[in-house]
Amino acid sequence: MGSADSAGDRPAYPGLDLIPAPREAVRRGAAPEYVTLDERTTLDAGPGTHRAARWLRSALGAATGLPLPDGTGPHAIRLRISADVEREHGPEGYVLSVLPADGSLAGPAGAPDAAGAPATDTAVVIEGGGPAGVFWAAQTLRQLLGPEAYRAAPVAPAGYTWDLPCLTVTDSPRFRWRGLMLDVARHFMPKTDVLRQVDLMAAHKLNVLHLHLTDDQGWRVEIRRHPRLTEVGSWRPRSKWGHRLSAQWNETPHGGYYTHDDLREIVAYAADRHITVVPEIDVPGHSQAAIAAYPELGNTDVVDTAALGVWDTWGVNPNVLAPTEAVLRFYEDVFEEILELFPSPFVHIGGDECPKDQWKASATAQARIAELGVGDEDGLQAWFVRHFDRWLAARGRRLVGWDEILEGGPAAGGAPLADTAGGTTGLGLTPGATVSSWRGYAGGIAAAEAGHDVVMCPEQQVYLDYRQDPGEDEPMPIGYVRTLADVYRFDPVPPGLSEAAAAHVLGTQANVWTEVMENRARVDYQTQPRLAAFAEVAWSRLPAPDARDLAGFERRMTAHYRRLDALGVEYRPPGGPRPWQRRPGVPGRPLEGTPPNV
Repeated sequence: MGSADSAGDRPAYPGLDLIPAPREAVRRGAAPEYVTLDERTTLDAGPGTHRAARWLRSALGAATGLPLPDGTGPHAIRLRISADVEREHGPEGYVLSVLPADGSLAGPAGAPDAAGAPATDTAVVIEGGGPAGVFWAAQTLRQLLGPEAYRAAPVAPAGYTWDLPCLTVTDSPRFRWRGLMLDVARHFMPKTDVLRQVDLMAAHKLNVLHLHLTDDQGWRVEIRRHPRLTEVGSWRPRSKWGHRLSAQWNETPHGGYYTHDDLREIVAYAADRHITVVPEIDVPGHSQAAIAAYPELGNTDVVDTAALGVWDTWGVNPNVLAPTEAVLRFYEDVFEEILELFPSPFVHIGGDECPKDQWKASATAQARIAELGVGDEDGLQAWFVRHFDRWLAARGRRLVGWDEILEGGPAAGGAPLADTAGGTTGLGLTPGATVSSWRGYAGGIAAAEAGHDVVMCPEQQVYLDYRQDPGEDEPMPIGYVRTLADVYRFDPVPPGLSEAAAAHVLGTQANVWTEVMENRARVDYQTQPRLAAFAEVAWSRLPAPDARDLAGFERRMTAHYRRLDALGVEYRPPGGPRPWQRRPGVPGRPLEGTPPNV
């Protein structure tokens, strides 16, 4: 923690306000002791730690004004990858030790002190199980320096010292998938805002950014083989203002898209912060923007698809992709470019909310059902999903889809689907297919019990577009009330899940659907501070929901709000929205009562 006072006036140790909470933080020595970072401080970066060193020099150097050059010795911050830490705590685990440069808290030469840390010739030692572990330790180090360490330039008064409490932090995550889904299709988020969101994720030790890139209201990724997807599909003439039942419109045209180089930049920027970017291209529903650009993708025998434009309102759209070979080839082109841009082993294909009315009325679709022997329209959707499941698996990638991909059975009443990727499970999916369980826990439970990996993201718990308070001042209130406390009490592993199935829960994800979030400020308001609570759920080994220390978390949030202030995050204050955060007269669709636990 930084200080402008004498050592005798410093707050009582430990006073740690770390979010997410670490597994263990042990005081070094019998009394509060500190190490001060100053002009003598250097970075001693071992093999594999260059990303963390570069980030420390950039972020802490900007806030503190310290040069942090390369160097060794008693004033160094030593960064190392440790096989012992990896063995005990995994590749994302770390041990952060801070002790006086004179080693006064260490035991006899080379012996550990009372806290178990070895004697050392340097002030700060970070040992990670892998490069990611070193980076997460650097995030903890920044928190220990206090909120002023989150500024983009030095603002501390004369005499301010950058003090680190002497301690040992031992830490590792509960889940390997700690995600945030960002919907950039309904309202486009400029590249710089996405990069800022990546930094906010890193500050909370989140490690998966799921980008929802396509929907009825916009196509946000350049596809060079099919340029009209962005020439036509990335813009809409106006937008519904508020919930879809609202009579109000925002008449300003809205749009935008990311070029190949934009996405390469986002992916590389995230990778430097040990965050994986998972792209989502939605099929076969949520596709009107694509059909507006290329009408032949739609069900032309029942709808005049040439008359369709990019959708300007919200909800579930009836215009879905035609189940033809030409459509499959078109989307294979799309996914080939996606695979070039995103090295993630996971690729999300949506697969949700696909109305079947057009397929029921389409002679082409009915002929396809008969040809494939898939029984009905549900089987046709299952065929569509499983085609890309096998296609991705053949290229070394893993399909992710919303929990509707479980529907239709292995062949929806027909013969087992032909397999070209080394086998399918009882659900007809390849073994690597992963389910985003959004309608509740049930889809995730079914998938995990069948041997599929699962990301738990139930709308009743972690949809951050849902309102945060029942008060009338909440802007464009959507859904059930999900308070900071509600999110903090969420558990991604439902009670009663078998041990074998629980091992398939990769982790959890908070979803940010942006129908009523027209800009960065609105995203800030809806996500923060609840994202901090979610991050602790995803990272920390918390007790059962009813036994969690909510009061302690709220106390730590007092310091965390100051960090968010320093970062310029327009979060929802504990007392309610500020005047400019309200949207008076713009209707939402609040749901009353307690959300169902399904």
